[in-house]
Amino acid sequence: MEKSTVSRPRNPVKRPGPGKARAARPSVSVQLAEAKAEIARLSAEYEDLKLLYEATIDHGEAVEDELAEKNILLQRTQKRLDEELADATRYVMSILPTPRTVAPATDWLLVPSTELGGDSFGYHEIDDDHIAFYLLDVCGHGVGAALLSVTAINVLRSSALPNTDFRDPAAVLGALNEAFPMEKQNDMYFTIWYGVYRRSTGQLSYSSAGHPPSIHLRDGADGIEVAELTARGVALGTFPGITYRCATKEIEPGDRLLLLSDGTFEVETGPGEMLPFSSFVDFLALPGGDEPAKIHEWIRSLNGEGPLPDDFSLLRVVF
Repeated sequence: MEKSTVSRPRNPVKRPGPGKARAARPSVSVQLAEAKAEIARLSAEYEDLKLLYEATIDHGEAVEDELAEKNILLQRTQKRLDEELADATRYVMSILPTPRTVAPATDWLLVPSTELGGDSFGYHEIDDDHIAFYLLDVCGHGVGAALLSVTAINVLRSSALPNTDFRDPAAVLGALNEAFPMEKQNDMYFTIWYGVYRRSTGQLSYSSAGHPPSIHLRDGADGIEVAELTARGVALGTFPGITYRCATKEIEPGDRLLLLSDGTFEVETGPGEMLPFSSFVDFLALPGGDEPAKIHEWIRSLNGEGPLPDDFSLLRVVF
């Protein structure tokens, strides 16, 4: 007896019932609720961003206002400092001596490399027979160097070193060395050339401390005779108890004496090449080469554009 067979599909398609269809596709009301929730979330984020933006703008305006106010204060402060610096420069220049028109006559030139430098010089009558000439150079530039320079010059000009014979250059330098130790001067020291001319004998006594030589010029039968006057000693304020030595030079009518700082001749004539001191002295020995303005013009021509690297200080004495 044959068995009957029923044909079945191998992969029957299962259709979801009505309940399952509703679960897979949210209703319009659910979608609308979700959309409203998303809109509310975005609106909240927008409000937060808006508040943050407004706060940033307010803060930025406040910062700009503060910066503008501080910039105005800075400009006022800079103007005041510039005015005070100009006052200090005028004071430094005002204490320089008036050129002498009687023998020994003087003329000079001081051109600081910055607003305030450390160079200064002076001359004064010690008594009826003696007159002192001096030029000093404080290390560095700026207010500190200028203050020390002015103080030292005023001490010399007023003979304010106790128990010191200002007719004795070596004694003057020794007293200055003790009066201005560098550890009490913000680690600053200075160099100096100090000379005393005695009218009755025509003798010039001089001493120096770490300073360039002064140049003595005399008209001779074969041209201008040149001598470098130096009595070498260490810079003032570097070591206590230093004894300085004194040298002398006989002076004749018509002789010239040039006191100078190292900034007067220390310029580059080429990359890494400095003007030799001998070349500088050779220029001084030319006819009219000892005039301060001509020397400065020549040095400026060697230096090129811009200020000189150091203060230009030169004092000429004509006996």
